[in-house]
Amino acid sequence: MIALHPFSAKAAVNQAHLRLMETTDLHVHIYPYDYYSDRPVDTVGLARTAAHIAEIRAEATNALLFDNGDFLQGNPMGDYIAYERGMKDGDMHPIIQAMNAVGFDASTLGNHEFNYGLDFVMRSIAGAVFPVISANIVRTLGARPTEDSTLVPPYVILERTLIDGAGVAYPIRVGVIGFMPPQVMTWDRRHLEGKVAVRDIVETARAWVPVIKQEGADIVVALNHSGIGEADHVEGQENASVPLAAVEGIDVVMTGHQHLFFPGPAFEGIAGVDAERGTIHGKPAVMGGFWGSHLGLIDLMLERTGDGWRIIGHESALRAISRRNDDRTVTPLVTSERHVLDSVAREHNETLSYIRRAVGRTSAPLYSYFALVADDPSVQIVANAQLWYVAEMLAGTPHAGLPLLSAAAPFKAGGRSGPDYYTDVPAGDIAIMHVADLYLFPNTVRAVRVTGAQLRGWLERSAGMFNRIVPGTQDQVLLNPDFPSYNFDVIDGVDYRIDLSQPSRFDPKGKLVDPGAARIVDLALKGRAVTDDMEFVVATNNYRAGGGGDFPGADGSTIILEAPDTNRDVIVRYIAEQGTIDPTADNNWRFAPMPGTTVLFDTGPRAMAYLDQMTALDVEPAGDGPDGFIRFRIAL
Repeated sequence: MIALHPFSAKAAVNQAHLRLMETTDLHVHIYPYDYYSDRPVDTVGLARTAAHIAEIRAEATNALLFDNGDFLQGNPMGDYIAYERGMKDGDMHPIIQAMNAVGFDASTLGNHEFNYGLDFVMRSIAGAVFPVISANIVRTLGARPTEDSTLVPPYVILERTLIDGAGVAYPIRVGVIGFMPPQVMTWDRRHLEGKVAVRDIVETARAWVPVIKQEGADIVVALNHSGIGEADHVEGQENASVPLAAVEGIDVVMTGHQHLFFPGPAFEGIAGVDAERGTIHGKPAVMGGFWGSHLGLIDLMLERTGDGWRIIGHESALRAISRRNDDRTVTPLVTSERHVLDSVAREHNETLSYIRRAVGRTSAPLYSYFALVADDPSVQIVANAQLWYVAEMLAGTPHAGLPLLSAAAPFKAGGRSGPDYYTDVPAGDIAIMHVADLYLFPNTVRAVRVTGAQLRGWLERSAGMFNRIVPGTQDQVLLNPDFPSYNFDVIDGVDYRIDLSQPSRFDPKGKLVDPGAARIVDLALKGRAVTDDMEFVVATNNYRAGGGGDFPGADGSTIILEAPDTNRDVIVRYIAEQGTIDPTADNNWRFAPMPGTTVLFDTGPRAMAYLDQMTALDVEPAGDGPDGFIRFRIAL
């Protein structure tokens, strides 16, 4: 027997209960399967989320399902389709097949949709039987947003029927508008520059929402592939959900992009946000995690007024597909919907064949459990491959004589993605799945020319990963949880130490907060101190070189090489050419000594298997951390 939601039970004549469901940041996760480790998992997959969707549809007569973007890229299935099978006119992308099978009512575009190029996006979404919208990405700009030529429809008005508490059917018009971060023009400049433009989210909403209301929408839902950030509007804001919710005429805000959970404690203390109740400026909002981990759910109690509807009550909630237990095991809370699995079974099996191809061997394991506290083999091999490739590309150019460095960051280093989210490749054969595990994104190689001052600033920006540590104290928390691991660049080719007693020069988002701060000490090139006027070439990726992360020396103006190859392809070619690689870290960076001082950091439980290899650190186990992590103590 299905228990009715209180709104359904209480709905009277001329009142109706409407349930709005959200998925966000699916990143091609359909099966409950980790293609990087080649094993089933219980924590991801639209096929699992679909079980919640089916249950909610059974609970409520009136329900709508939306996706909030970032569905086309994010795991090896996405790469297989983009790089191996391709998308020709008329082809069906597996995530679209699965979304069609689940029965979405509408979706917006996210920034990662464009990682494989504009044509790929348009061919992929052509197979959707639901509208795909976005108001702020445009082919040509008009004098104001409503005069733009948008890439896809800016909004859709869904005409549906509501059954009220007395069982009488009435029409309702639900306006749905979509947005994405303007930063996509930086992150995917190579695909988008000269082809599209992206407007500010709030500016666009202020122009389009009155149009939607004029067309008779009873309620307006914003599918905002943008997170919950600063309370005040800032032009070009990446995480704009708070000022967006303040736009008159918007009734519901569905958010995403940050891979977080709302309602939830991650957003406590932000002006205008009720993190427990799930409202922004009093309006219902939700953020449904990532990879299908949760279904976002907003329940609306509507009352009929004249010929329209108004919201008289609302609730926001999340439904998880799994539960992590105190003993670090995971309990599934739902089972996969068979028809969703069946819709992409062929592509799933083809992806398994794709990821299992061997390309070479490694003489030692590749793991990232200690990548944020010591030089690391999983980062080292990426840096080595980039150096190998860029040196060849720059041969014979005016830049060839400059010192060549390589910047690489650990992509899989726990954090918000949990204690299993680490690279862990045993010694022996390396397959494509292992390379994809080392380098998650389809970035392309870039090289930038920087000064010694910019190089030092780059490293200072990376050193914002760490909290300031008071010398002589015990067991201070080392890592800043607001600093993403993909912005912790290690630069190979120079030696340096990080003085944790000093303040950070930059905040976690890259804003300069203390110009005189200097955590980077003893910066040297082959034993020679680096001076501000020296020049270097740094191998990196298009995201970083184009301004991603706001690093000194990497704002798009210093690029000297725009390579056609992805960083992943370069790693594959490097391993294939070497035959057997040696990923041993060269320990070119470490923490400056602080006698009598210890710090704590959390990592995945599998780190214990590699503890004896951490000869560069004085490290020991320190018990359990939260949420399935294990804790270590480092003596500085």
